[in-house]
Amino acid sequence: AGVQHIAMNTSDIITAIRNLKERGMEFMTVPDTYYDQLREKLKHAKIKISEDLDVLQELRILVDYDDMGYLLQILTKPVQDRPTVFLEVIQRHNHQGFGAGNFKSLFEAIEADQHARGNLTVLTPNGDTKNM
Repeated sequence: AGVQHIAMNTSDIITAIRNLKERGMEFMTVPDTYYDQLREKLKHAKIKISEDLDVLQELRILVDYDDMGYLLQILTKPVQDRPTVFLEVIQRHNHQGFGAGNFKSLFEAIEADQHARGNLTVLTPNGDTKNM
């Protein structure tokens, strides 16, 4: 029980993250495969991201969207000695969700990245493991 994360809203996430990084704030890493997959998905989306995707990738900012809008978000590494509290910086563009789509997309990107490096382990239906 207790606080898991503190979310902070901003109107300019790119400047905010650059400033926080300059001050030593560390953020969760996001594999490049996340952005590769995002670019493909956005080709068929009804919305357009106004920020430069290359900059979002450079800063490791996540993007979640629906037909009405999108949000940009990034999570810090844990801010205490125990990995229980982190900060979130978020910028909304007509999107009131909480980035739920990012969890699935990020998981898929991490899996794809592991597969590309040859260290993805898959559990088979009979309980055996095999490396992909």
